[in-house]
Amino acid sequence: MRLTKKKDDDPSARERILAAAEELFAESGFDATPTSKIAARAGVPKGLVHYYFQRKPDLLTALVERLPDERIDPMGVVVPGDVAASLRRLVAELDARLRASYLLSHLLWREADTHTAVRDALQQRFGRVVDQIRAVIMAASMGRLPVATVDTASGLLALAVSYRHSVARHGEADDGTPNAASAETIDREVDFIAGALTAPPAPAPLAR
Repeated sequence: MRLTKKKDDDPSARERILAAAEELFAESGFDATPTSKIAARAGVPKGLVHYYFQRKPDLLTALVERLPDERIDPMGVVVPGDVAASLRRLVAELDARLRASYLLSHLLWREADTHTAVRDALQQRFGRVVDQIRAVIMAASMGRLPVATVDTASGLLALAVSYRHSVARHGEADDGTPNAASAETIDREVDFIAGALTAPPAPAPLAR
């Protein structure tokens, strides 16, 4: 029997379906999880899963939308005149967002290789992280650094943060909390990038 949309749709049923899909995809993988199992975990008829999500990949698209908003107000982390401290505070905020969605982030990174919609969504989020890093650097340096240099530094740090998050499930706490070695590594990377950005220009070679 085909389900038709009604005014009294139950939004909590949709949320239960997504929560069940998140858990099961993380446990068994997308391809190995039938919609019947999602329905059973969510406590809804199987037809209701297809009512809200016509195709199983639509569940992944909806799960991407459940990731916490990674946009951070630069003014909340910037230490004027201190690029390194500002970037460390930004990285800490991004790590906190990861911990708030550790299971979901884990499964989306894993499924990105085989699902274009997930890959595209994560790429867009990566671009927003680059933009945030750029904004923090420009604000902390009070706009005194060359734009091209800031763009390069922003891309490099975003790659380092993205890589850390993509492998957070390996060798870190179950909640995604970085271990000491990981935290020290990102601190060194931040210090290196900030140092390269703010280092005084090398003196011109003496004329012979």
